[in-house]
Amino acid sequence: MPHDTMSFQLASEASELERLYLIIEDFGKANDVPAEAIFQINLTLEEIVSNSIKYGYQGEAGHTIDLSISLNSGTVTIIIEDDGLPFNLLDLPEPDIHCPVEDRPIGGLGVHLARTLMDVLEYDRREGKNVLCLKKRITIEN
Repeated sequence: MPHDTMSFQLASEASELERLYLIIEDFGKANDVPAEAIFQINLTLEEIVSNSIKYGYQGEAGHTIDLSISLNSGTVTIIIEDDGLPFNLLDLPEPDIHCPVEDRPIGGLGVHLARTLMDVLEYDRREGKNVLCLKKRITIEN
């Protein structure tokens, strides 16, 4: 049975990434979202949520990350909220993906991936929380 909107929480622990993956897979299957789009969404969310856990909370346990995912008019929308350190990923410059790997600074490729794989990224800092909205346009499989 399709569930075109769902909300859930993750603990601020790396072990939750597997659960996130499974939730997104189940959502995609229930709503006939193409496998490639689910793969891209999962890859993006893994980068964003792992960065939130590692850097936003600086390894401090006991926090939660709130997520909601919805499908409406051919667009998957994901909202991610955390109370970690303020971080607007849209402020980061594009990495130079053409320079040799050994000359690149560490970091920034996850953000590049999100910008490339998602159609819309919006950030807001609201009531002490980072609020990131991701949108991915899809064609429903039948």
